[in-house]
Amino acid sequence: MKHSLSLVAFAAAIVLAAPAQAQVTTFQGSFAAEAIGATGSGTLDMVYDPVAHTLNISATWAGLSGNTSNAHIHCCTALPNTGTASVALAEGGLLPGFPLGVKAGSYTRLIDLTQANQYNAGFVTGSGGTAAGAEARLISNLSSGNAYFNIHTTTFGGGEIRAFVTAVPEPETYALMLAGLGLVGWAAKRRQSA
Repeated sequence: MKHSLSLVAFAAAIVLAAPAQAQVTTFQGSFAAEAIGATGSGTLDMVYDPVAHTLNISATWAGLSGNTSNAHIHCCTALPNTGTASVALAEGGLLPGFPLGVKAGSYTRLIDLTQANQYNAGFVTGSGGTAAGAEARLISNLSSGNAYFNIHTTTFGGGEIRAFVTAVPEPETYALMLAGLGLVGWAAKRRQSA
């Protein structure tokens, strides 16, 4: 029993001694029709880096009923994964560099979340008046399913497809969880045999 406790203390010391570093958060989602008659679909990956204060967006889509006319991230819906909300992330109303006039395509962009001009002005105002407040509010609502990426088309000006996202655990999280479960199982087995 004494040996089990010292092993647990040793494992805890290793975890606590590990260098503190912020983990990026990966969000993934699938584009689905937002309006009746919409035909598009696609995938969305976003990686949030809390140290660099960036959001790396990678989206692909195909089969839209009309040509792309706008795209941005909306926030914050009343209920997770449903409903509509105002524009949150869009420089001048459009995600910077988003391709317009296409029915299929891709979009990859690294967004600097420290710049207030990357957000809708009303979203910044509603987030304490700072880019830092807007960043915190946006990431919190992406994490809770209350923000979504929206692609508008010439056929559906209010939005043809959108994607709510889910945070995906990083491989290090799984490894740490498995190591912890293994340690708990080993300690229980030692206790049972003693």
